[in-house]
Amino acid sequence: MLASAAVLRARITSTMRNVSTHSGKGISAVLQKNPDDVVITFAKRTAMGRNRKGQFKDIPVDEMMQALLKATFEKTKLDPAKLDDICVGTCHPPSPMYSSRAAALASGIPHDVPISTVNRLCASGLMAIRNIAHAIQSGEISMGMAIGVENMTLNPRPTPIIAESVDKIPRAHDCIQPMGWTSEMVAQTYKVSREKQDEYALISHTRANKAMNTGIFAEEIIPVEIRGTVISVDDTIRPGVTTEMLSGLKPVFQDWGNAATTAGNASGIGDGAALCILTTRERAKKENMEILGKWVGSAVVGVEPRYMGIGPIAAIPKVLTQVGLTKDDIDIYEINEAFASQFAYCVEELGISMDKINPNGGAIAVTHPLGMTGLRQVVTGLTELRRRDKKLLCTSMCVGSGMGAAGIFVNEAQPLREAKL
Repeated sequence: MLASAAVLRARITSTMRNVSTHSGKGISAVLQKNPDDVVITFAKRTAMGRNRKGQFKDIPVDEMMQALLKATFEKTKLDPAKLDDICVGTCHPPSPMYSSRAAALASGIPHDVPISTVNRLCASGLMAIRNIAHAIQSGEISMGMAIGVENMTLNPRPTPIIAESVDKIPRAHDCIQPMGWTSEMVAQTYKVSREKQDEYALISHTRANKAMNTGIFAEEIIPVEIRGTVISVDDTIRPGVTTEMLSGLKPVFQDWGNAATTAGNASGIGDGAALCILTTRERAKKENMEILGKWVGSAVVGVEPRYMGIGPIAAIPKVLTQVGLTKDDIDIYEINEAFASQFAYCVEELGISMDKINPNGGAIAVTHPLGMTGLRQVVTGLTELRRRDKKLLCTSMCVGSGMGAAGIFVNEAQPLREAKL
């Protein structure tokens, strides 16, 4: 009888945790601080590396993760035994579950701390955060870690193989096509000119160069030591990009659509990793952990596969509606720039000012390691909110095969320094 009562109390506590986490909508509810909130106590990324020629070109994902985990534990002084679970967002390495588990063990994480992997392509990093956040909200765990990692030099996108009977279905056929094809389909169907694509690309390159040169990116990067070398600066950002340079580039996909996608107005292919530690507000306070931000919620959607890039147009309104916010409530948007074609169309269809979007540039300039990006956006966005002393972040991305995702976060950190706007 006593055992049954204890079980019932535990179930009620878990149910109340879920209710209180999701009760109430609107900006006041989102900004409210409750003991059972899911909060982020650490959020950093590695520097990023260029495809084939960059600083991670010979470093497999397990070695990248091992270095990031060691640097994290050294920086935070967190006892890794306190972690209840780890989720790694990654897409293309072979046997990602085994390599992730091995990296965790090699970094000093005890064998009794479990780990999982998740692959939702470009949203994998965000899904890693989501999985840990949901586990905390359910009461199954009280502290976890989300990692996003990809080495696209060593593990490029494999060619999807599907059965002939499946491939005969037009949407099924479309969903496995190269991402460049979807970029050209968006540009052609929604009439996004080459000139417009280059205009948006130039904004990204210009902002990223300014962020790097003024030390803004240094605030979100944690140096990692690999094979005796400390890696702490992105080698992906191209200096001195001009309109003339962009307009002079040849199209990459000359046989598709209007052939407007170039190496200058598409996201880079690169390598990198990012990490967040999440727990409850109650536990963070009890253990004197700095609270950087609060997880609010996320949304995932499906879209027509051939127009994969329009995913944020559906995902952002969905997540805003879920939590009772308007697009004007958000202080900063981090929207992935898979291609300038889809990014330009999303920005203009959503009706959001570029003053709020990717203030330090995006994937066109800094690169797009698939499993890392969804988590990097959170690291970048929260750091920028802290720098500006603003509150609300919305991250979003299109997702290969025809999907989109978005997340909402609150900055709760003390300002880093005076903003340089």
